[in-house]
Amino acid sequence: MALKEISKDIYSIAIIDWNRRLFDELIPLPDGTSYNSYLLKNQKEGLLIDTADPSKKEEFFQKLEESEVEKISYIVAQHAEQDHSGCIGEVLKKFPDCKVITNRKCLELLIDELHLKEESFIEIKDSEVFNFGKHKMQFIFAPWVHWPETFLTYLPQEKILFTCDLFGSHLASSELWSEDNITNYLAAKRYYAEIMMPFRKNIGKHLQKLKEIEIDIIAPSHGPAHKNPDLILKNYQEWVSDSVKDEVVIPYISMHGSTETMVKYLVEQLIKRGKKVTPYHLTNTDIGNLAMALVDAATVILASPTVLTGPHPQIVYASYLCNMLRPKTKFAGIIGSFGWGSKMEQDILQMLGNLKVELLPSVISKGFPRREDFNKLDLLVDDIIEKHKTI
Repeated sequence: MALKEISKDIYSIAIIDWNRRLFDELIPLPDGTSYNSYLLKNQKEGLLIDTADPSKKEEFFQKLEESEVEKISYIVAQHAEQDHSGCIGEVLKKFPDCKVITNRKCLELLIDELHLKEESFIEIKDSEVFNFGKHKMQFIFAPWVHWPETFLTYLPQEKILFTCDLFGSHLASSELWSEDNITNYLAAKRYYAEIMMPFRKNIGKHLQKLKEIEIDIIAPSHGPAHKNPDLILKNYQEWVSDSVKDEVVIPYISMHGSTETMVKYLVEQLIKRGKKVTPYHLTNTDIGNLAMALVDAATVILASPTVLTGPHPQIVYASYLCNMLRPKTKFAGIIGSFGWGSKMEQDILQMLGNLKVELLPSVISKGFPRREDFNKLDLLVDDIIEKHKTI
């Protein structure tokens, strides 16, 4: 993407990573991503808000040359992860008088991660105002919006909010602005589900604070910027709220067909009762799609066979994911099967300690399910129906 002006003398330096398919060796990126830095110009002098991933430093400096600034005087480092901070060291080498503006926690992390010297920093406080030429900016600390040091940068004159990871999306796009369409919505929701959902309570508090300021543009560090910020703000308000949807999600795996037979029966009975239900076979499920489903679902049923008395490793992973992401799910249950002995149910329950859910009765069959097991699944359906009346 060429250097694009988002407001007078304020530019987006978006380095698009079209081909990246995995983030942190963990998060699938079906649509690639971008690393967004922002440049504020004061004649021939520049201030950067964040930089770019170190793998893209050549493209980053090429964009800086296109800006025709003669020097970079400041870098506002909103977050220490290297997809944002990875080019800071190179900028300081090229512009030795440049200073890094950040808070104490981020300063300490950057010294550890990038081996920067403390004299390279200007430490800021929450709500502090900094002037760069005609540009006035205020720093809004937002701890635990993903990391403890994160903060936002607000330009009150232009009503632009630079939000780092918040409100972002892993979406490689040549478009500067996010559009009101399904592609942008799903990319933002996926990003929230995979990265932001564990911190939804903190995000909710920060959303309340943001209501106190006027925002015309939201400029995140990944994906397109938001020229209609009400859309992304409204979506986040819904995602971080405690309200859930009348939906059931069933991550499952099956070795010899017993557990899958139970899952198919449960799905069929729920559909007959008018419930929205989605099974996710974990051998071929994009983990990001499962994470997105967890954002809204009222009930999660984990379905596993028994492997050496414990749950199948794929269900272990799904259980760990649920526990780590801390969705607002209200109800959870376990179904599955075993042959000669099982601690599968107990092991899964031990992995769900972060979930504030009401547990539904487990249905565990010995061998291939019999009529009495299907009867128990019928009772589980009844229970889900009744529980969902309360949401």
